[in-house]
Amino acid sequence: MPGAGTGPETGPGTGTPLGRVEWAVVNSAIGPLLLAATERGLVSVVFHADARVRERALERLAGALGAELVESSSGRLAEPIRQLAAYFGEGLRSFDVKLDWSLVTGFNRQVLRELTDSVPFGTVVGYGDLARRVGQPGAAQAVGAAMGANPLPVVVPCHRVVESDGGIGGFGGGLETKRKLLALEGVLPEPLF
Repeated sequence: MPGAGTGPETGPGTGTPLGRVEWAVVNSAIGPLLLAATERGLVSVVFHADARVRERALERLAGALGAELVESSSGRLAEPIRQLAAYFGEGLRSFDVKLDWSLVTGFNRQVLRELTDSVPFGTVVGYGDLARRVGQPGAAQAVGAAMGANPLPVVVPCHRVVESDGGIGGFGGGLETKRKLLALEGVLPEPLF
């Protein structure tokens, strides 16, 4: 039986072996980020990845994916790390890395894919507008919940989703992090410190 130690492990609802999940912590302009990747692609990005956050995030990932987690060893994370560094330091405008959507399903996956495909660097979209784009015009709150459940922030740019009245809305990484990301993309002025 898979997951019980007698066969290959599988991802949630996939039926295909995940193998090992590799992880690494990288520094960024918004603090340390924990990245994790399966053989299918980047599966998780976690903000503020100090030792306590890292430990909890790795426990959750191991449970959710049913796979062994190992510190990066094969180079699987090399390209996501390179592209994140370029985004923060060299003005990379879009990510071109393989994504593993194992941690998100249904409506949330539909919304996050639409966001990734249709809201480019330097632009924002309202929660209600994004709901309309996926054919659910009354689902602005559900879009907000999907943004909060995004396992791949920054790469899947939930920071670009704002309130229709001009407010910046909530953000799992904290409002200051959202402001910094929007300033990096030229949507907001640089925060004053």
